[in-house]
Amino acid sequence: MTAAAELSFAAGPSGSRVSGLLLRPDSARVLYVLAHGAGAGMGHRFLETIARALAERGIGTLRYQFPYMERRASRPDPPAVAAATVRAAVAEAARVAPGLPLVAGGKSFGGRMTSMAQAEEPLPGVRGLVFFGFPLHPPGRPGDSRAEHLAQLQIPMLFLQGTRDDFADLKLLKPLVQRLGQRATLHLVEGGDHSFHVLKRSGRTDADVLEELTAAVEEWATRLL
Repeated sequence: MTAAAELSFAAGPSGSRVSGLLLRPDSARVLYVLAHGAGAGMGHRFLETIARALAERGIGTLRYQFPYMERRASRPDPPAVAAATVRAAVAEAARVAPGLPLVAGGKSFGGRMTSMAQAEEPLPGVRGLVFFGFPLHPPGRPGDSRAEHLAQLQIPMLFLQGTRDDFADLKLLKPLVQRLGQRATLHLVEGGDHSFHVLKRSGRTDADVLEELTAAVEEWATRLL
């Protein structure tokens, strides 16, 4: 597998620059603009593993840092800064991979910031959104107000969610996806937590779950093309 190419681009009007990693296999049919979660950057093992597994299925990725992570700060950026960074990353993806269809989203916080950016103003060229563990609410505080903006989105959405994810009560998530209608697809990973880890007694491994996740993304993305 080809090594990911390092990138650097301006993260919106502030002018601050952030890093990116482009992994584009020769077989790429689509490019996924992939944002990290709140507590770990683009080099996190989960994102690295997902990116390489998707590349084997013809899905390239552009991972990138939010400004706070670039500064190694612990507190995430305000939504406006995060949304501007998402928009800048999508523009960078279009620049480095002209003509390649785009999808966007990310892990937890990164996915929600992407959806909020899309709700404010459609991201140019983005055909759909992929969420790895959408953070519907904080653990132990069920609610769905964080997802109110999703009703404004008019492009397909794929929700990949573990059934043990304490950031998304399924009693709230399932009705939410149903209300979004044909735009939304929910893929549940049986026994998976917010990081998609499953219990040993399930008889499944992280590799098994990775295969399931990437197969679901490939099937969904293929329908967009």
